[in-house]
Amino acid sequence: MFSNRRFAFLLLLIGCSLAYSNEAMSQARQSARTFSKKISTRVKADYLLFLPEGYQAKGRERWPLIFFLHGMGERGSDPWKVKVHGPPKVAEKMSHFPFIVVSPQCPDDQWWSSEVLLGLLDDVSTRYKVDPKRVYLTGLSMGGYASWALALEHPERFAATAIICGGGSPNYMHAYGPSRKAALKSLPFWVLHGDKDTSVPLEESERMVDALQKFGCTVKFTVYPGVGHDSWTQTYSNPELYEGFLKYERGTSVK
Repeated sequence: MFSNRRFAFLLLLIGCSLAYSNEAMSQARQSARTFSKKISTRVKADYLLFLPEGYQAKGRERWPLIFFLHGMGERGSDPWKVKVHGPPKVAEKMSHFPFIVVSPQCPDDQWWSSEVLLGLLDDVSTRYKVDPKRVYLTGLSMGGYASWALALEHPERFAATAIICGGGSPNYMHAYGPSRKAALKSLPFWVLHGDKDTSVPLEESERMVDALQKFGCTVKFTVYPGVGHDSWTQTYSNPELYEGFLKYERGTSVK
């Protein structure tokens, strides 16, 4: 019996030794490193630009800007396709439309790039007489998804948002530090969706609205009964949208 116990003890020692050896070997083969490299990338975007009546007058007046992101059907290399829906369409039909409107076009077979969109926004904000406290973000369908991404990743850039039949990740907001969380909580959202939408289900907007409300954001949620994917026509033809934008400056309400 003694020999059997001794043999079992030796096996235990060998097993522990092998485990320790494997662990040590694993640690020896793994190390912490840092990758650092400067990367230069040229980005390009076609866009439609609308300048409001009175813009060319002399003076230092700064204008509010609407940044509009179209849906999948308007992708391509002809920016005039973008005018089929949304603010670029409304701006030409409405007299005294008081906004600069910038409507970029996403190329064929691509998705919106936040890097490109922010680069464009920086450029037009410098090139034109844009009021940096009154930049408003809106988009529909594919552009709604991109609007969610931009608003959640860079809430400090916008004064208010209107996001139509899109969706996003509600987890962004929980990963932020105090300053970005504060910026997000000060950004008002108007979310709009048709309850018969079969292209982008209503649940996509519902979960984002639920997450924002729990986070402490100001959210207005409009559900159009009996409306399918085209919930943008009545949204962008509603003067309340544009009146609502003008009630906000970045981080504050000017009601």
